[in-house]
Amino acid sequence: MSRLSDFGNDLYTGKRTIRFVEHSQRFLIITVVLLLLAGIGFFVRGLNLDMQFRGGSEFRVTAAQSDGFEGRARDATRTVVPGQAVNVTRLGTGTIRVQTERLTDTQSNQVRSALADEFEVTPESVSASFVGPSWGASVSRNALKALAWFVVLVSILMAAYFRTWKMALAALVALAHDVFITVGIFALSGFEVSPATVIGFLTILGYSLYDNVVVFDKVRENTNLAFETGRVTFAQAANRAVNQTLIRSINTSVTTLLPVGALLVVGLLFLGPGTLLDLALALFIGIAVGAYSSIIIATPFLVWLRSKDEDVKALDKKALRYQNARTKEAAAAEASGGASAEVSNVDAAAADDLAAAESGGTAREGAATITGRAVHKYAQTGPRNQPKRQSKSKRNR
Repeated sequence: MSRLSDFGNDLYTGKRTIRFVEHSQRFLIITVVLLLLAGIGFFVRGLNLDMQFRGGSEFRVTAAQSDGFEGRARDATRTVVPGQAVNVTRLGTGTIRVQTERLTDTQSNQVRSALADEFEVTPESVSASFVGPSWGASVSRNALKALAWFVVLVSILMAAYFRTWKMALAALVALAHDVFITVGIFALSGFEVSPATVIGFLTILGYSLYDNVVVFDKVRENTNLAFETGRVTFAQAANRAVNQTLIRSINTSVTTLLPVGALLVVGLLFLGPGTLLDLALALFIGIAVGAYSSIIIATPFLVWLRSKDEDVKALDKKALRYQNARTKEAAAAEASGGASAEVSNVDAAAADDLAAAESGGTAREGAATITGRAVHKYAQTGPRNQPKRQSKSKRNR
């Protein structure tokens, strides 16, 4: 744990740096592969929609003897409706669910009798119900409306908060990435999509947006300081923001995934398919993908959007000139010997601390001032360090 804490502290202070923005093209390859797989699942294989979306008949059998329940239930159903697509799952420990296409009343009664005979229960232990496709269509329509309103309101809010539409666009791209990959994983794996799953998809948007807002808030802080000092480029300032929030993003995602993972395990091992399992599965996949996008997708895309802005171009030129001058100065000092190098380092540190003072910061302990004297650790730069004015009567004494 201490090593992780030290690693996070090094990332925050800049002692260590992971170049997410500089190496964004490498991460882009991973993202493109994930998007292609999700596209294959979504457009080629398609979603495995729950009966509540497509409509059909459902039978539930309360049976104590359920060994080999899947094959037995399917065979019993097909004795009445041969060639029928039959979906069989276990709910909890003693209930078997059988789903088919829409059957007539006569066929439903015959299937109930066949299932009762197969599992040696009374016909009253087998329930039958019918779900029309109109209910699922209504849920889908309302979900799309909710998604549209969410996108519009989030765009307005983020554009107003960050005072730039480009941050809002970058956040929306990350949101679209999260939802598309999550839906693609469901399609590729064949997981059933139920109304609870749709609720999970919509909930993912909130988690993804939360991560993006935290990272972008630090990006804004760092880039504003970069525009004031002119010492780092826009991309460097944004990359440091990602590094500074990396451990926080990981910790938040892990602490959220742990309880969701516990619900997923309980649903898989004890409850079986149902609302809890569907919701937990969608949240688990979406939160994991959202943590990835807030680090890898959102900030590099924002840097790319801002790279053509005139103020960003001017900042990059100014920062590169400053960094080149510092590099040449350090090389010259190293070549001229230790004493010269020491003077050069003193001058460089003095310049750094002077800029920090001008931007409202404090000098660091042991840092050199313009006069060459060391700064005490409790000393502050600025007006409080200036000599006090004496009164006119004291000066005349």
